[in-house]
Amino acid sequence: MLILKPNSETVTPAPSYFAVTALTYTMFFMFAMTTDAVGEIIKIAKGDMNLSNTQASAFHWATMTAIALSGILFGYFADKFGRKKTIIAGLGLYGLASASFFMGTSFQLYFSLLFVSGLAIGIFKTAALALISDITTSTEEHTRTMNALEGFFGIGAIVGPLLVISLHARGISWTYLYLFAAALCLVMIIWAAFTSYPQTKKSTDEPVNLWKSFALMSNKYAMGFSMAIALYVAAEVSIFVWLPSYLEGYTGTQIATWMATYAVMVFFVFRALGRFLGIWILKHIKWTTVMMIFSGVIFVCFAASAFFGQTVAAFLMPLSGLFMSMMYPTLNSKGISCFPKTKHGAVAGLILFFTAVSAAAIAPLMGFVADSFGGDMRYGFILATILAGLLFVGMIYNFIKDPAASALKQANITEYNQ
Repeated sequence: MLILKPNSETVTPAPSYFAVTALTYTMFFMFAMTTDAVGEIIKIAKGDMNLSNTQASAFHWATMTAIALSGILFGYFADKFGRKKTIIAGLGLYGLASASFFMGTSFQLYFSLLFVSGLAIGIFKTAALALISDITTSTEEHTRTMNALEGFFGIGAIVGPLLVISLHARGISWTYLYLFAAALCLVMIIWAAFTSYPQTKKSTDEPVNLWKSFALMSNKYAMGFSMAIALYVAAEVSIFVWLPSYLEGYTGTQIATWMATYAVMVFFVFRALGRFLGIWILKHIKWTTVMMIFSGVIFVCFAASAFFGQTVAAFLMPLSGLFMSMMYPTLNSKGISCFPKTKHGAVAGLILFFTAVSAAAIAPLMGFVADSFGGDMRYGFILATILAGLLFVGMIYNFIKDPAASALKQANITEYNQ
């Protein structure tokens, strides 16, 4: 596990520092375990509840819509009420929603609980992202730490689908995944309650409120990074939501059939490995170069998978996870780091809003496109390929112009005393 060095000017004594870092990593592991298992859950629920692709996509967009609302409406909580209180509140709500999956088996109940869990994720995730700024000493370290954090998210994304597959194979309901998540939440709430968190020093006397969060929409850095992340998320979500459906029923060679069966799991393995690898890569290669090259490879993987069919998709879609790995945490980190630490909660909330809006929109849109062509999900992936292409174009521009360079350089001076 990556162990960070505290900034003595902004954090509490070192004994609580390791606990705070480990707890943050565990939080991301826990909610990834449920949210990124949605593709496997959808595949099961479609049969159990006789749902169309469009209807089944609600299992995903209910959570994503709620995360979007929570990010924009409650993102400033971490700046106003503190990271610790906000994290405990979010975990409490998430644990309650997860435990309630055993109250019934109706589509309406599941939809409602997924929406509530999304609100909770928005609350504790923005606080956790803001906390990263309190335990790092430069914008560069912030980016590497964000990749490590998302690496643990990636591990949870592997465990979640694997648990759902294992439960289903044994005739056990996928809802037991949420019971496990509820238990983890209880452990983390107790853990957080008895842990001393870093204290963020206020560098301004301006009030922290909802309107300040909305005002960030006029900022070129906030919106530029948000739009780039929205395009990336659309590509990523298309894989773990719809790839199981695209490859369902595929038969080919033994290795191709195995890859098709475990495509999402392999994708998540590559994504997790890539994020830990990113800690090293970003020390040696400029981040704008990495983003351009990797987004180009992602576009090629999508285009080949959409136009050459299931056999190609069974190999290239999982492989794209290795190149997707560094995109989200790096863009997220750079977007947040363009601002003072006292605004990091609000900025993280705004970026999370666009992240979740994109994730919520692409799933039903791909389902609708596929249903319009007789249920063939290949047409949904053609749409995802177009969005991956737009991301590549954006990263070419970012490489050539490097529009955030001056803001990041200034942040190292004013926020991290570099």
